[in-house]
Amino acid sequence: MCSSQNFRILVVDDLNDNLFLLQTVLEAEGYEVETADSGKSALEKIEKSPPDLILMDVMMPGMNGYEATRRIRQNSDLPFIPIVLVTAYEDVNEVQGLALGANDFIRKPIQFDTLLSRVEAFLHFSQPKCSSGGV
Repeated sequence: MCSSQNFRILVVDDLNDNLFLLQTVLEAEGYEVETADSGKSALEKIEKSPPDLILMDVMMPGMNGYEATRRIRQNSDLPFIPIVLVTAYEDVNEVQGLALGANDFIRKPIQFDTLLSRVEAFLHFSQPKCSSGGV
């Protein structure tokens, strides 16, 4: 059986309070969490050590979550990594995000039960670490 401690999650948000809150909630569930405060920083971290899942804010200065997602998906050297876009905006273009390669959206304010169930679904049911016969 898989443990949440087997998984690394990269949380990307330009607001330190959001990073801290998501990191605290996810670490309390046993996940290893790394943070990035910009799309550019996220790309650098992902290229050095790809996480098992990315939670990416949509609206960030410089490189937004859509652009960062597009660049991740265009990098053929990276393994497939589930990307969940996080947004507070009602008029966010989910079709655009999905077309660029995002796997899901979560709205702010985040309902932590929903967040954790989606994280678990993406990690525990789609990763080779958790398939039958895996470690």
